[in-house]
Amino acid sequence: MINEYPHFMDLFDKNIQQYEKKAAPLADRMRPKTLNDFIGQSELVGKGKVLRQMIEDDTISSMLFWGPPGSGKTTLAKIIAKESKTTFVPLSAVSVGKKKVIEVCTKAYNDLKFYQKRTILFLDEIHRFNKAQQDTFLPFVEKGIITLIGATTENPSFEINNALLSRCQVFVFNTHSEEDIRKILSQALSESEWGLGTFNHTIEPKALDFLANVADGDARTALSTLELASQSVRSSGKKKITLSAIEGAIQKRALLYDKKGEEHYNIISALHKSMRNSDPDATLYWLERMLQSGEDPRYILRRMIRFASEDVGLADPNALTVAVSALSAYECVGLPEGSLALAECAVYLAKAPKDNSLYVAEKQVQKDIKEKGALPVPKHIRNSPTKLMKDLDYGKGYKYAHDFKNKKTDMQCMPDELKGKKYF
Repeated sequence: MINEYPHFMDLFDKNIQQYEKKAAPLADRMRPKTLNDFIGQSELVGKGKVLRQMIEDDTISSMLFWGPPGSGKTTLAKIIAKESKTTFVPLSAVSVGKKKVIEVCTKAYNDLKFYQKRTILFLDEIHRFNKAQQDTFLPFVEKGIITLIGATTENPSFEINNALLSRCQVFVFNTHSEEDIRKILSQALSESEWGLGTFNHTIEPKALDFLANVADGDARTALSTLELASQSVRSSGKKKITLSAIEGAIQKRALLYDKKGEEHYNIISALHKSMRNSDPDATLYWLERMLQSGEDPRYILRRMIRFASEDVGLADPNALTVAVSALSAYECVGLPEGSLALAECAVYLAKAPKDNSLYVAEKQVQKDIKEKGALPVPKHIRNSPTKLMKDLDYGKGYKYAHDFKNKKTDMQCMPDELKGKKYF
């Protein structure tokens, strides 16, 4: 009976959509609807930029959005769908397979053939599809049956099939700046229909600054944390969002640590010098300070790889293997599980014997090259593949080390100006 009342059904559907929208997480409710509302990625969608021009001219082609979580990839894809007035089909590679893709592409073919209606297929986490699954898109993309927009957090050069990659433009998304995150949070606090504006919240400046910093450029994380903090203060009958409310929402203390400022360098220095001093306890403390303050574990691991060569050096060549393995382990499991791999590596480096002779030798070599320039190679160790080179005495007097006792000769291998120089 209800089908006899189409106007009632339209109203019913709209009410359901409104309810679902209001029940959605804050990050979804606050998604920008137009390019003018979109915050960040100005190098892509700023005035006069290529992607913005393509959207405004409705000349969208298949493309890949590559960037970190919360940088706006899905949001921009939805704006594109709205601006281009196409059928927009959002899928996630985590939950669909080849069968679903073929089903969507077949419908897109019929829509294009019979109704001249174009289809944008947005596939989130496209890197989760294996190469055979990615091949499914090829005939549909080649013939223009679908416009594919794939979003990925992984390098497309390694994760996307070459044939598909060559048919897509790649746009690189960067993490949001702290200023971008502040704007997004402030907008959510003031917006009444879909944001938190009806609650008349105020927020402590230090709370806003802390959240903008600790979100690490991820707008979704920032908004989710703000929503939890809002719920917390409202349940206690308050309106002000304090630093402690933000800390409670993310279960992280606002430790003194500015990832771009002096304290960042103070703490990495403390970690480095604690390892150099063979102090595993201090090493663990400074490592955990960095991790709990939101430092990128890859940055710490890069410093530990350097430490393995600079401070442990040849006293324990395995230290470099341990450090590189720790990076690999972190890349496999991420946080929080990967933090133990960092701790194991840091303590290993702290307890390892130390030898900086290679580091000192390298610095001396660099100094001599800078001061003396490109000194010529002694003729007797030059290569002599041609008769002319042999006539010029290239290779003359060369001593083959394997023909000598202990596989060593008294032959001079240094330039004449550095004869007898000892670095190591």
